[in-house]
Amino acid sequence: MAAMALGIAVIAGTYGWHVLSPRNTGWMLEGTIGPDPVQYWLGWTYFARSPWAWPPGANPDWGLEVGSSIFFSDSIPLLAFAFKALRPLVEVPQYWGLWLFACGALQALLAWRLIGLVTKDPLARLAGAALFVLQPILLNRLGGHFALGGQFLLLAALYLCLTVAPPWRRLAAWVALVLAASLIHAYLLPMVAGLWATDWLARAWPRERRPLPLTIEALAVPGAGLAGLWAAGFFLLGGGIGGTWGGFGAMQLDLLAPFDPSHWGRFLPQLPRANHLEGRDSYLGLGTLLLLLAGAGAFLWRPRPFLARRWPLLAGLAVLLAIAVTHRVSVGGQIVLVLAELPAPVLAAADALRASVRFFWPLAYALVLGAIAALAHALGGRRTGLLLAGLLLVQLADLQPGFARLAHYFPPAPATAPLRLADPFWMTATARYQRIRLAPTGMQARHWEEVAVLSATRGLPTDAVYLARIDPARVAALNAATLRRLASGAYEPGSLYVLGDDAMLAAARAGMDPARDLLERFDGVWVLAPGWHAAVTASPAGQSRTARGENQGSAPPAG
Repeated sequence: MAAMALGIAVIAGTYGWHVLSPRNTGWMLEGTIGPDPVQYWLGWTYFARSPWAWPPGANPDWGLEVGSSIFFSDSIPLLAFAFKALRPLVEVPQYWGLWLFACGALQALLAWRLIGLVTKDPLARLAGAALFVLQPILLNRLGGHFALGGQFLLLAALYLCLTVAPPWRRLAAWVALVLAASLIHAYLLPMVAGLWATDWLARAWPRERRPLPLTIEALAVPGAGLAGLWAAGFFLLGGGIGGTWGGFGAMQLDLLAPFDPSHWGRFLPQLPRANHLEGRDSYLGLGTLLLLLAGAGAFLWRPRPFLARRWPLLAGLAVLLAIAVTHRVSVGGQIVLVLAELPAPVLAAADALRASVRFFWPLAYALVLGAIAALAHALGGRRTGLLLAGLLLVQLADLQPGFARLAHYFPPAPATAPLRLADPFWMTATARYQRIRLAPTGMQARHWEEVAVLSATRGLPTDAVYLARIDPARVAALNAATLRRLASGAYEPGSLYVLGDDAMLAAARAGMDPARDLLERFDGVWVLAPGWHAAVTASPAGQSRTARGENQGSAPPAG
């Protein structure tokens, strides 16, 4: 309980208590954090209002033809399923504040359990648990990429790798953990699955072990991961799984990154870094670096002959590190070595994990635990606890610039954020039309955010999207069809068109009938309202497209 309280205190001190209330959505939507929290909220809002579909994670109202599922809005399908099931009893506008605090508490709890494997000293366990929470690799993610804050899954996987349990209980634990990872975030799943593989290999290697539970486990654990992906709607995406920018090897772990304070550290000098979006996010903190140095010295002074027995885990961590570094080895922002050019099919598959720098996390946590274990063996638990308490203070002092930066992103905010499209026209139009089309649409197309938030607030489907992955072929086909409709004046019944570029605006001008249609600019946004000057039946706002019984021709394939 004390460890969990420390984890909660770190989260409260870093992000503030105001994010906790499920009724408070303003901090997510006002824009200080960036577009990602808006994406999460939109995915959840549309998903919560729509009827259950097959697979359960299908989310057709957000994106229409280019939409997919709750999985690709990074809305934590595990929680989305739970709160959607509870919606008849309680409505939860946002659950990410609860998630942030749960991540802090669970990270500390699992760290307490892990450190308990090497020392029973309470001070060592508490100070060590706090160090596990005070990691920039965690706090960075909770500062925007909320689902990736579920790094307690990695600690749970390490715990299973380092403990012994009856075969069937171990099987159930791994099935539950891999299933949970598949329903939280795509990057956490292969990390957890990779650690499971090392544990399975460690238990299967001695031939005298009972084969039946291990055989069943070899099928059940991957099956649980695939089942979770299916339920969350991962397989609804037809193409574009590699993403719309970057690729494997472009967002790798620079070998200086764990030592580069970037915007987090106060004491160490800045180092040259990789020029990509996550090049600043792997700093460990001065307290942790000193811990690793002290742990290495303690191991050299009084080595423990346990590493040979852990060779599958060490090999697995080395593989994860290799994925993080990639075949393009970077030091100080310079590619110093290209090990081999990967075959095109392999590279295309690896592009799905383009932000490979994240695969450093399991090794980082394993190193922290290993350093504490070496110190406890050399110094004893009590002196290790005092040393960890001192290093915790160093870590806190060093990370002050990072805390100040996050405080800027998470200021106290009103419970709700005002709509950016505030002209009275929008309220009238969203009562008359059944959906809002963004022309052209695509990944973060112009005006996507204000149009999508307006649509979600008014209960209308829209193709204005920002998703983790999107099928470029569907986007191109939809934009071509929309351009033809606008140019010919053969509009989709019930659609309001927001025009985002000159080509769509020119097509709208060519195809409109001024006596029937409205082409005007509101809040700086060009809008085509077909049939505006004729009588239009009000749209039943607030219902999903499927609940209203609309034509499903605009639903994504297999949605």
